[in-house]
Amino acid sequence: MTQTSDAWENQDFFQFEADFVDSLRCIPMQVRMKLDTCGVKLKLEHWHRFSHGDRDRITQLPCQDGESAAAYAEAVQALVQQVQGKPASTLAIDPHPPWQDDTKIPAEVQTKALELGVALSLAQWQGLKPLQRFALIKLSRSSHENRNFYPALVEFGLVEE
Repeated sequence: MTQTSDAWENQDFFQFEADFVDSLRCIPMQVRMKLDTCGVKLKLEHWHRFSHGDRDRITQLPCQDGESAAAYAEAVQALVQQVQGKPASTLAIDPHPPWQDDTKIPAEVQTKALELGVALSLAQWQGLKPLQRFALIKLSRSSHENRNFYPALVEFGLVEE
């Protein structure tokens, strides 16, 4: 994973996100994974209403375990309440999210890769970090604008450009 500037030194941003990382105009993958982990459905319209400082703070807050996920959800909900007057919707939290499972490649990821002429191996999938697997899962969904799927494959070393 690469960062686009010194301001992002200790954070996980992807090169395919480089066009919006400095402005944080879109919700970065690391934040999207945290939202799925804590069960908050943050809309892009909420994100846009947050100050840049609040967006930056949300990218930096931890969300790895039950306690930090609860604190993360509380922080995000407080911001949504502040800008919208009511909290964001909540999502069911998957106790075994597919990005944490390195024993099988999700069908939608394999299908999207094959559409691009790429056959992913289980060894490649296992070599990815959970955030990278999360990104491929999100980018492979038909409901998502997936123009970054192939750039992600290249960035993660799964294909050569």
